Amino acid sequence: MKLPPPLSFLPPLPSPPRLPRLPGPRLSSALVGATALELAVLAGHLITYPLGLTPERPERPEHPESRAGSAGSARPESPARTDRPENAPARPLALPVTGDPTAPAAAPPVVLLHGFIDNRSVFLVLRRALTRHGHRRTASLNYSPLTRDIRAAAALLGRQVEAVRARTGHDRVDIVGHSLGGLIARYYVQRLGGDRRVRTLVTLGTPHGGTAVAPGAGLHPIVRQMRGGSPVIEELRLPAPGCRTRFVSFWAELDQVMVPAETACVDHPDLDAVNVRVTGIGHLALPVHPAVAAAVREVLETPETGEADVPVTGATSAA
Repeated sequence: MKLPPPLSFLPPLPSPPRLPRLPGPRLSSALVGATALELAVLAGHLITYPLGLTPERPERPEHPESRAGSAGSARPESPARTDRPENAPARPLALPVTGDPTAPAAAPPVVLLHGFIDNRSVFLVLRRALTRHGHRRTASLNYSPLTRDIRAAAALLGRQVEAVRARTGHDRVDIVGHSLGGLIARYYVQRLGGDRRVRTLVTLGTPHGGTAVAPGAGLHPIVRQMRGGSPVIEELRLPAPGCRTRFVSFWAELDQVMVPAETACVDHPDLDAVNVRVTGIGHLALPVHPAVAAAVREVLETPETGEADVPVTGATSAA
């Protein structure tokens, strides 16, 4: 007698329901490339970081007679001469200015302001681009990583700007700020009357609208001030009628520190602002990428609004 196949008399079991596929993160090739570049920039910056811990070497103020007399000859000896008179402010306010002293008189000096827990070494590439091609005089400000308040840092920046003006004889300066440095510079311009001293403010990856990514916010007060809705961010939303400074903000689509990425755009009805989208790179690469450096130089070489159109519009690819 032939037996039936085992369990053949049982009805077939229904197939389990198909679970919906949850959307998972998709790493695009652009994001992978930008992340790799960020790691490379970080590794390189860790090597150069010690170079920016010390202040810049002081430089004598420029005078027309000394400029004419020193052309083609050695610098005259003046052992008794100092960089500041007896009643001048302390040396930390005597911000050195480097670059081409024969730069056109119409080109104001550029003050470079680094980001959180950083120093002036982050601007090695940008400074080279400005001094070599644009013949611009530059000055860097190191503020302490222990600085606890953006307002206090902005007041310090104001004193440094006055020192640069005294050294160079220029009425106004340009400022380039990376990340937190751009926010400090904007507070100085918008809330402390710095628009009388600053012609153009260029920001690189600055949380103008506040960022949701603020590591260490519970440990450092200045990091909390960079978050959306903080008192400082809300102050910058207040009206600023008659602000005379031109703003140019470079923001990166793949910036993982600015969340959302568009928070690095200047959005204020009273400000003369242009936002430049940068593709293919992230937060750390903004101040060191040659394409960004060239675009910043182009912005700073543009006359003030009203004299010519700002040539930086639309998207800029730094890939």
